[in-house]
Amino acid sequence: MWDKAYIEKLEGCRARALAGGGQERIDAQHRKNKLTARERLEILFDPQSFTEVGALVESRIDDFGADKKRVPGDGVVTGYGKINGRLVFASSEDFTVFGGTLGEAHSMKICRMLDMALEMRAPVVMLNDSGGARIEEGICALAGYAGIFRRNTAASGIIPQIAVIMGPCAGGACYSPAICDFVFMVRQTGMMFITGPQVVRAVTGQRIDQQELGGADMHTRRSGAVHFAYDDDRSCLLAVRKLLAYLPQNSGESAPVMEGEPNDLCRGLQQMVSDNQRKCYDVKAVIGAMVDKHSFFEVHKEFAPNAVTGFARLNGDTVGFAANQPNCLGGSLDVNASDKLARFVRFCDAFHIPIVTLVDVPRDMPGSEQEQGGIIRHGAKVLYAYAEASVPKVTVILRKAYGGAYIAMNSKELGADIVYAWPIAEIAVMGAEGAVDIIFRKQIAAAGDDSEVRDQHIQAYKEKFMNPYIAAARGFVDEVIRPEETREKLAAALEMLKGKRRAACTHGNIPL
Repeated sequence: MWDKAYIEKLEGCRARALAGGGQERIDAQHRKNKLTARERLEILFDPQSFTEVGALVESRIDDFGADKKRVPGDGVVTGYGKINGRLVFASSEDFTVFGGTLGEAHSMKICRMLDMALEMRAPVVMLNDSGGARIEEGICALAGYAGIFRRNTAASGIIPQIAVIMGPCAGGACYSPAICDFVFMVRQTGMMFITGPQVVRAVTGQRIDQQELGGADMHTRRSGAVHFAYDDDRSCLLAVRKLLAYLPQNSGESAPVMEGEPNDLCRGLQQMVSDNQRKCYDVKAVIGAMVDKHSFFEVHKEFAPNAVTGFARLNGDTVGFAANQPNCLGGSLDVNASDKLARFVRFCDAFHIPIVTLVDVPRDMPGSEQEQGGIIRHGAKVLYAYAEASVPKVTVILRKAYGGAYIAMNSKELGADIVYAWPIAEIAVMGAEGAVDIIFRKQIAAAGDDSEVRDQHIQAYKEKFMNPYIAAARGFVDEVIRPEETREKLAAALEMLKGKRRAACTHGNIPL
């Protein structure tokens, strides 16, 4: 028999690792409405499925008394387990140990976890709750961040990467979430910024609090750095589980098929979408009518609301939806909407998720602010993303499709596999009013105050040019369909396109 001291020492080490920073700091974490690193992993993973790796790793730095503060695990829990029955790797920073700060051993554990995930071709979830770089470890901490960023980049487009901001995430630590495919944040407790309020005040004189500078509302609505925000740790982690159910394990596999409840509400689309081109509607209701019941999971809901992106299921298969939103700016494409659409399309292409594009777009957003903000450069990202994508791509032109914005929204010549149009669709260089004012300007000027002359030209132009049948006659639209046929047509097209051969090259999902 072994000397029982061996086992006693092992159990002591395990107990120290599980205790983290101690009960007092755990209680402080709970008072802030925050769960501990391990409590979060218990919610994220299927019951009893998580296996920790590196629980006894400790810092080897002795400077500034660091040798007297060592805790097994070094402020981060890493490992693997099952989410929805599938393998996933994760890291969870422990704010009760050194404030979750990152040092050499801490970063080494995360880097090894990322290496394992890439080798096993499985998704990664990184739970962030950290005071940033560990000052006592100096350059070693900075080098640790660099190692994480390099691995995030190497894994981009190969395995899904999800970051969750559950506490502070400041300075260089922000860049790892920014490279990830999707970023979740917990309201009130989560915050993310390069420089904190004190530095901002010292440098610029501006007084601003942490939430205004880097809270969930700011990042979901203005910066676009965060895709999803939830009120507490539990709801946020459950949403991560939900998102993963739509995604494949890696770029070489298909997304899981989830049997859902058929939900064909397309018979009501004529009531939802008016044939009056100026009347607004909610395109999310249109998506909901086409897909499996309650399956639409919107991405980037608060950012650039003039475009809508998200995942849904059609007969159980995951499909990416990209759409113009007439309820906001008439569905025009601006700088932020272009970035939002382009990155979503590139993610879907990287992970072999078919893309359905719903078009109702009047223009690229006009104005000096947009031009100076680089609408040409940002708009080109949408064109590039769609043209590059080799996954199945189906477009439905609901109503307006004008000018360069029509081209950008997955038009036939840009590479759409199938293009449908509703009978009320208008496909043209611009709207009838603008076109008539240019083509018939002399006649209108000669008529003076006689507005009937202009109205007659507008009506004639609409009848001759503003309909989908000219585009269909030239092959730019494959079929003009009744709204109530939309789900059926989409399902048939996507079923046919399952055998589509993809381009040989692959790409990452660079932040746009």
